[in-house]
Formats: sequence, structure tokens, C-alpha cells
Amino acid sequence: MEDRIMDNPEIENRWRLILGDFAENSLPLDPESGELDNTLYFLYNREYTDEQGIRNDFPNRAGRGGSMLTVPGWLKKVKKLFPKKTVEIMQKQALDKYNLTQLLTDESVLSQLEPNIGLLKNILTFRNMMPEHVRKLAYSIVEEVIKEIQKKLEINVRKAFYGKKLPHTNSSYKIFRNFDFKQTIEKNLKNYSPEHGTIILDRLYFNQNVRRYNPWHIVIMVDESGSMLDSVIYTAVMASIFAKMPFLSVKLAIFDTSVVDLSEHLDDPVGILMKVQLGGGTDIHKALEYGKRLITAPQKTIVVLVSDLYDGNNYSYMFRSCRDIIEAGSRLFVLPALDYSGTPCYDVRAARSIAGMGADVAAITPEELAEWIGKIIS
Repeated sequence: MEDRIMDNPEIENRWRLILGDFAENSLPLDPESGELDNTLYFLYNREYTDEQGIRNDFPNRAGRGGSMLTVPGWLKKVKKLFPKKTVEIMQKQALDKYNLTQLLTDESVLSQLEPNIGLLKNILTFRNMMPEHVRKLAYSIVEEVIKEIQKKLEINVRKAFYGKKLPHTNSSYKIFRNFDFKQTIEKNLKNYSPEHGTIILDRLYFNQNVRRYNPWHIVIMVDESGSMLDSVIYTAVMASIFAKMPFLSVKLAIFDTSVVDLSEHLDDPVGILMKVQLGGGTDIHKALEYGKRLITAPQKTIVVLVSDLYDGNNYSYMFRSCRDIIEAGSRLFVLPALDYSGTPCYDVRAARSIAGMGADVAAITPEELAEWIGKIIS
């Protein structure tokens, strides 16, 4: 193995870049790779520093002096030297693993970052550390990412609702896939022509994809504890999409130990997210009790609780609220996660207890939530 490495300068150089300073005596670095080495060193050398940023592996080693980069300079180098996907990974590690918050608090640096869901989450997490003049830029980045997410999800959500035909209804959307053959024949039997031996059609009938007015009410309660950040993001987007549907009435509230109703801001998911206060305690019972007050037609109401179910109070209160909602005739759907991670962390025992009452409990994707609600209302 060692011989193969030494016989291939490119592989040897890659290993030197991967191993960093630890291999500098045994694997000489290609002089042309110095810029790459410095760029990697700037970020990953933090693995061997203490909380004061002092390197603790080789206490007598001289520093790199003038070769050291600043954060803005490092970011420019990264974008120059690495493909976009690698840039996003290094950017995420800089924030999540090495707490390089200057990426978010320096306007000149923040403007260079790749807008994506990872950056969005970090902005929401650290926005209180941002100077006032940086928050405007942060808001525009959040807006860009949310619009992209919303655009993709809206297509699938509309497909989940409008792709379901309702029989024996007349539609102005006269396309072949909505054609109601049975109703067309029944309505035109009176036009049978013995002379021609067939039915003369004077009108074609089509199924509606959805009812134009179907008073279903969606009450969404979202836990804003830190572990629920991904779910909070997708819930805000989904609520804004649902609110555009003419057959749905949507209410949205976020909660920790208090409840904040954001139903008047459903057309602004970015504004909703910028109001979220991550962390703190959790009072699910209080949130459900507030949700109960929003129910005006239990038989036509779906209550969606987005929470990891780790309650800061006596669980019996939470269970009682869940039972009240179900026994009143509403559907209760508990989402320990609403995202694409596939690895939710939640109170399994609480979830089983609530499911035993008749609630639907599942960690799902946004599209699956739309399909579930679509099946109920149609």
C-alpha cells in the first residue's frame, strides 16, 4: 500500500492534504498545493485548539505567521478552490462544528455564503448575535431559501389535493382526465336517437378535482424547542401553502411555555420564522388547550401537533387534552418530525399513549402530510 502511494505523486499529495501537519515530515507537499493546504489548515486546525484558540498538539511549533487567513479571505479561497458541494460542506462544518460565528455576524462574509437550508438554520439559531445592520441581509437570505423550498413543495401539495377527483360534481376544468363518462351517459340517455342508434350528447360532464368550498379547518401547533428547528421551518412553509387553498381554513401557533398565535402572518413564512425563539421549556398541555379554543366545527377539524412530545409538566395533562380533542370528533395528527431527516428524536412512550387514544402519530415528509390531509378532506 505504501509503495503504491509513493509511486503516485497525486495520491501522495492528497494524503498529505488530508493528514495535514502530522505528515509534513514523511509526505512532502507539492509546492503548488500550498494554497489548498493553508485553506484547509485554517478550518480544520481548530480540531487541535483549546477554547482560547491555542494549538495544543505541538506547543513548541512555530505558527504560520503571514500565511494565516482571515475569515473573509478564507471564504474567498474556499469558493475559488473547491466545487460548490464541498464549499457547502465546509461552510456547514465551520458553523456547526467549529462555531465560526463570524460567518454570520460579518456582513461582508455573510453575503458570500451559499444560501441553503443549512445556512437558514444557522441564521435562525444565531440571529440574536447579529448586529442590526446584518439582519436585513440575513432576512433576504432566509427569504431566498424559503421561496425555493415553497416553490418545490407547492407543486407537490397541489398535486396531492387537486389530483383527487370528486365524483358526481361538475367542473369548469374540462380536460380528459376529469371526464365523467358515467354521468355523461346517464344525463344524455334522454337524447338517444333510434335513427342513428346512438346517444346524441348535448353536454359533457367533468369531475371537479376538489370542492370549491369544503369547510375543513386545520389547527397547527408547533413546538419551537431547539431540537424541532427543521420541523418548524417546514411547518411554516406548509401552513402558508395550505392557507392558499380555498377549501381550507388554517390557524397556526408556535409554543414553548407560552403560546403565540401567528395565524395573521400565514402569507409570510419568513416573518414567522424570524419570530421563532428557539430553546426554552415546553408546555404541550397549554398549547393543546389553546388549540381547543380555536376549534369551532370539531367534525371538520384536523389538529396537527408538531412536537417531540418531551413535556416540561405532568404528562397526564397533555394526554387529557389530546383525549378531549379526539372525543370531541376532531382528527389529531401528532408529528414528532416534519422534515426529510428521517431520524426524529421524540418521547416514544408518550407517542404510543397518544396513538392508543386514536390519534395518528408519524414522522413524515411535508408531501406525506399533504397526502394525508388530502385523503381526509376528499
